[in-house]
Amino acid sequence: MAHIIVVGNEKGGAGKSTVSMHVATALCRMGHRVGALDLDLRQKTMGRYCDNRSRYLASEGLELPGPTYIELPQVDASELAPGENAYDHRLSKAIAQLETTSDFILIDCPGSHTRLSQVAHSLADTLVTPLNDSFIDFDLLAHIDGDGEKILGPSVYSEMVWSARQLRAQAGLKPIDWIVLRNRMGAQQMINKMKMEKALERLSRRIGFRIAPGFNERVIFRELFPRGLTLLDLKDVGVKQLNISNVAARQELRDLMTAINLPGVTVKF
Repeated sequence: MAHIIVVGNEKGGAGKSTVSMHVATALCRMGHRVGALDLDLRQKTMGRYCDNRSRYLASEGLELPGPTYIELPQVDASELAPGENAYDHRLSKAIAQLETTSDFILIDCPGSHTRLSQVAHSLADTLVTPLNDSFIDFDLLAHIDGDGEKILGPSVYSEMVWSARQLRAQAGLKPIDWIVLRNRMGAQQMINKMKMEKALERLSRRIGFRIAPGFNERVIFRELFPRGLTLLDLKDVGVKQLNISNVAARQELRDLMTAINLPGVTVKF
């Protein structure tokens, strides 16, 4: 069976689609077959990223490794079992379609709580949660006191992950490997960074996730999206000399892939 990677949280602007596309493309470049789904049926940022890639490569006459992206199939009411949710059926159908040709299936979730996102989390073998390095985003995981020192209790997203873990346990499936990425870290506010680091470490022990390095805030990610490219594609599209920022970003991706530690994956790029 394909290993399912879910990239999700319930907050927009954390870089989920950027992480999704780079993880998927990195796996493809290392020789793995990757299917991709976007469960944000309104915004479809990951879907548009993949579409941009297809159009750009076709216009330039290039062939580069990348994920196989499909839309959630529509279903007729006659296909549904009594009491079955249509969204559940669409997701199951899409995964069944990709599973026959994929080593990994990457699912990009919306930045809000939806039925599709909830079900996807229960299917995750690996859950990746990008988190902006801010206590505003930390509140998604847990409530803290005014000094940012004491954890008062889990928040809505952590509770959803807990429910997904319970469902998997009841079904006899292996536990979710949950990784929280410290994403979009800036160069300033060192005191805030240290507080965030300590708070995440305390919370990771309490609710059970691993902490991994994500991407720093870089202009390059915004520039790559319209062409559907990733950091790993730059030399193949004619960039002869990477600048210091691009080299650092590639190293961040390498560190990210190493930290996620997916089964059967040796990080080489």
